[in-house]
Amino acid sequence: MQHAVGAPLPPPQGPGNGPAGWTHQAQHPGHPGPPGRPPIPPPPPPMGHGQSAPGPAPQHAPAPQHVPVPQHVPAPPQAPAPQHTPAPGSRETSGHVQLPPGGPVPLPAYPAEAGTGAATLAVLLIGPAGAGKTTVARLWAARRRVPTAHVSLDDVREWVCSGFADPQAGWNDHSEAQYRLARRTCGFAARNFLANGISCILDDAVFPDRPVVGLGGWKRHVGPGLLPVVLLPGLEIVLERNAARSGNRRLSDEEVARIHGRMAGWYGSGLPIIDNSTYDVETTARVLDDVLARSIASPPAW
Repeated sequence: MQHAVGAPLPPPQGPGNGPAGWTHQAQHPGHPGPPGRPPIPPPPPPMGHGQSAPGPAPQHAPAPQHVPVPQHVPAPPQAPAPQHTPAPGSRETSGHVQLPPGGPVPLPAYPAEAGTGAATLAVLLIGPAGAGKTTVARLWAARRRVPTAHVSLDDVREWVCSGFADPQAGWNDHSEAQYRLARRTCGFAARNFLANGISCILDDAVFPDRPVVGLGGWKRHVGPGLLPVVLLPGLEIVLERNAARSGNRRLSDEEVARIHGRMAGWYGSGLPIIDNSTYDVETTARVLDDVLARSIASPPAW
């Protein structure tokens, strides 16, 4: 007999009729079971005195144990297949990105377009306190068309919260050690940025007459492809900008004048120098990009 509508219902989930023991023919009212397996009728009820045996049950009435299970009853949960189990030690969480190791930064290829264009490069912006290094470096990095990071040596030095050795209190072994540590940390950061396709500009007050805070350490920690540029406005401008500072970033006028005088030793060193006394930050950032493009084409000897 053909069914009028719908698909056949699943068989009852009794013993031996679980998901793995389903037959290809459903059991429901009016439909015979599989060949050779007639339904077992229920046992007759006990008869009392004077009662006659009941007649046979109607053929169309289904046995209680053959009542079909509604279709909305879910099948018993099954264990996931072994092939979906992740291999031991595998990472399936977000954020696990393999990063290339940082290495010495080589000189970038000269870009065809104006300025530094899409070149991936490492820059060291040198200058006295109040020259505007951090402000110019941050703007130059933000305006580039390619990913570029800015790392300030003073910011990294001040990561030391307890036991900070401030050079303003006197240059000693502790302040020198923390300065070297900050420089090496900045160098590692620059190399890692460059190894992952992100340019980097660092700013630091590097003295031409003091090897301990000279260029040798930067070349050693970053690589020969580092491009140094000196930002050196006039003394009056440096004093004015320093006066607007606060905290340990603000120096005395005497200290600013002494540092500015020592920075003048960069003249004649072969490094490119930008006098931004009459430039605003936007103009200085554009001039810096032009100077860097020329440095890529003809690297300075340092």
